[in-house]
Amino acid sequence: MVIIAYNDAQILDVACPTGALEIANGHGVLPPYAIELATVAGRSVRSSSGIALTGARRLASVTGRIDTMLVVGGHGTRTAMADDRMLTQVRRLARRSRRIASVCTGAFVLAAAGLLDGRRATTHWAYSDILAAHFPAVTVDPAPLYVQDGNVYTSAGVTSALDLTLALVESDHGPTVAREVARELVTYLQRPADQAQISMFLAPPPPGDRLVRDLLAHIAAHPGDDLSPAALAARAQVSPRHLTRLFVTHAGTTPARAVRAARTEAAAHLVRASELSLAAVARRCGFGSAEVLRQAFLDHYGVTGAKVRRMADMPEALDRPTAETSGHGGSAGDRS
Repeated sequence: MVIIAYNDAQILDVACPTGALEIANGHGVLPPYAIELATVAGRSVRSSSGIALTGARRLASVTGRIDTMLVVGGHGTRTAMADDRMLTQVRRLARRSRRIASVCTGAFVLAAAGLLDGRRATTHWAYSDILAAHFPAVTVDPAPLYVQDGNVYTSAGVTSALDLTLALVESDHGPTVAREVARELVTYLQRPADQAQISMFLAPPPPGDRLVRDLLAHIAAHPGDDLSPAALAARAQVSPRHLTRLFVTHAGTTPARAVRAARTEAAAHLVRASELSLAAVARRCGFGSAEVLRQAFLDHYGVTGAKVRRMADMPEALDRPTAETSGHGGSAGDRS
């Protein structure tokens, strides 16, 4: 694996892949991963944290077949994507590579080199609109942790490099090795590619609206309670109509849709982490029956109830929202 870096690269974009591959090698994978850091000039570069990345070789000196070429992201991306020497070498090495990958804003370098034209790709959610605006030939999807389009892989921000690398290890050596690596890293085994970069639990409303923020925290912590709009309004000491206005303004959704999304996410995590039946999970999370829960999974994640049940033994999160978290569908205070 050739990892391409530059000044002001994000050090985690380098450390996550290299650390995971080092552990994979420790599990005796054959052939072992050979990792090389490469820069345009072949000199050490400074990461954005100030820590130097040493031991780099010059990009132009890399010859022969490459298994995986990976471009990292970071604050220095803007300079890197404007460096003709960088782009020339990225294009050259891409032709020699079995796989091409990027982490975070490293996607901008691949796009500037023309390697993402006509492909679906992702990057850190905060930069997805910029990537789409600068490179209209690229279909930018801001939601997934990583995207595979043919032999080109792009991943979201920072630690999603770990998810991407685990997926590559699984592709190369099977799920058992990937799970052993993930266990040693003390991380999820492993998050699926289409898990959303931001679940509703990580995307609170602006700090200025304390009422909505506190209610969302209450909803997430008590999915089995009475969370009807009337009950939430009473808790907040406002009218149901005013509560809806506040949620739409500050959370981008209605109270009922927020409740259903929170209950569905809570149920997904409980299914994954326990051996409870779907009926028991449904009761704990405010759904009236396993069938209603299955429908919620189908609406929210696009998977059937049977598939969700099979995932109970799989260490994967289901956090990819569909229409419900974007403000479409859902029923008022659903406790059915």
